[in-house]
Amino acid sequence: MAKSPEEEHPVKAFGWAARDPSGVLSPFKFSRRATGEKDVQFKVLYCGICHTDLHFVKNEWGFSMYPIVPGHEIVGIVTEVGSKVDKFKVGDKVGVGCLVGSCRSCNDCGNNLENYCPKMILTYNSIYSDGTVTYGGYSDIMVADEHFVARWPDNLPLDSGAPLLCAGVTTYSPLRYYGLDKPGMHVGVVGLGGLGHVAVKFAKALGVKVTVISTSTNKEKEAIERLGADSFLVSRDPDQMQAAAGTLDGILDTVSAPHPLLPLLGLIKNHGKLVLVGGPEKPS
Repeated sequence: MAKSPEEEHPVKAFGWAARDPSGVLSPFKFSRRATGEKDVQFKVLYCGICHTDLHFVKNEWGFSMYPIVPGHEIVGIVTEVGSKVDKFKVGDKVGVGCLVGSCRSCNDCGNNLENYCPKMILTYNSIYSDGTVTYGGYSDIMVADEHFVARWPDNLPLDSGAPLLCAGVTTYSPLRYYGLDKPGMHVGVVGLGGLGHVAVKFAKALGVKVTVISTSTNKEKEAIERLGADSFLVSRDPDQMQAAAGTLDGILDTVSAPHPLLPLLGLIKNHGKLVLVGGPEKPS
């Protein structure tokens, strides 16, 4: 007979879980594994809320396993380390992002591309190597292999920095990978939510000219005055869209809901790039 989540492992844990697609989270008692020889256990102090959490909680992608403890932007303080851990010690500030495991032997893992590993293990809603379900950071403690734990800089606040573990990686990576990081380039950012605001800040820090693209003017002041965007474009205004045609070297589309892509393509220069990072529940 299968054990309950509270009895699977020896370390008692508490979190907030979704038990069905209603979107409601409620208190949840479960357990974490004992700290293994390569594991880091830490007290969770903050966890960002990613739209992926909402997709999973509501089963919008169709493969949620209830109960779900979401959260993959997790930061805290180390409370215990395994006997063979050499990167961390008790008291260190650490973070865990979207992954907690992979095969560690395939070509992708060998090239630091564990996110492409066929046996990749997500921080929550996955099956760990011991056959138990993974639970995320909406909880009081976390245990993870040190390979998937990040050291946290002392000069970076834990609370405001936590979203960098997903939103940060998701926007910084394509800016660099697709060459949209050169000073003087002009990049559009579609949407100004969790991903979008981080994309604007990264792009500006890299010296890129940034235009925020949204369906209304609601966030124009925030985009320009608070985040430093150079301009704001309303995608439902045909005149503005026509005036901006062919002006962008690339676009980061961060919107997590279905929306038309064809109008965005018209904004890009020849050989420009449209990078989709929002993950809508249905194809656009």
